[in-house]
Amino acid sequence: MAGGSWGPTKRLVGTAVPLMVMVLCPLILPVYWILVLTEVLIMGLFAMSFNLLLGFTGLLSFGQAGFFGAGAYVTAIMIAKGSTSVWLAFVASTLFAGALAVVIGYLCVRRDEIYFAMITLAFGMMLYTVAHNWIEVTGGSDGLPLLSVPELTVLGLRVSLLAPRNMYLLALGVTSLGTWCLRRLVRSPFGLMLTAVRENRERLAFVGGNVRRVRLAAFVIAGGLAGLSGSLFCLFNAMATPTFLHWSFSARPVLMTILGGSSVFLGPAVGAAVFFGLEQVTTQLTHNWMIVLGTILVPVVLFFPRGLLGTVLDLLPKRGGGRG
Repeated sequence: MAGGSWGPTKRLVGTAVPLMVMVLCPLILPVYWILVLTEVLIMGLFAMSFNLLLGFTGLLSFGQAGFFGAGAYVTAIMIAKGSTSVWLAFVASTLFAGALAVVIGYLCVRRDEIYFAMITLAFGMMLYTVAHNWIEVTGGSDGLPLLSVPELTVLGLRVSLLAPRNMYLLALGVTSLGTWCLRRLVRSPFGLMLTAVRENRERLAFVGGNVRRVRLAAFVIAGGLAGLSGSLFCLFNAMATPTFLHWSFSARPVLMTILGGSSVFLGPAVGAAVFFGLEQVTTQLTHNWMIVLGTILVPVVLFFPRGLLGTVLDLLPKRGGGRG
């Protein structure tokens, strides 16, 4: 095979094989691990959307859970009002979270570094307070349970999402589509502008780039995908609660991204798998599993600054530049 055609074929095989393995997982794994993998997929998409800000734009947000929770509540409210379309819930949750990100992002992207992080944290906690106190709409601290999870309509067929395998395949499909869109985005001219903002925003502004507009666009896309993740999570848990909007929930994509590596495209997804893998192992030994995670995270940050996946890729022979 000619060298020029081997590259695309290798990438296709590298994508198709893992995807086929994941499609076959429900056929060989017990229900418990299917549920764990479903949560890994949802949180992996959430973490990768967050990394559009941290890894590619250089913005650390502590308020992404606000958009995640907003998407979850939109889905829960729509179902409570009688909607039976899962696809419509996905679209509405994504658009609502994106619109919310427009308003919040317009104010946040004017600041840099720790100031940006603190403003996003403040807005996130404002959203949490609204969800916690607006009992008539959100159910307050009890949240909004789904009395029934609507069936999914695919090619005229109605599929029950109460079956763990069906929910897993839905999460896999949505996460794969979201990952593909993000991949195309970061490899587009817009993705190069995001990298320029991260590396040297003054130079980008000097050559005519609108730094605030680029940052706002990244913030809105990340917020919309976070809302989509929240919609999936609502269906998976059959409820939406204010916990989804709390600042501690915003720490999850941060931890996953650091674990996997913010400088690598799939780093947050790997970090999500490691995060939940550690949780499953350590909770069998102790209820204080976060202490174990902390003791692992500290050496990762100190000795593996590019994260686990980034470090592994650094050890492999280089075959060209660019981000993973």
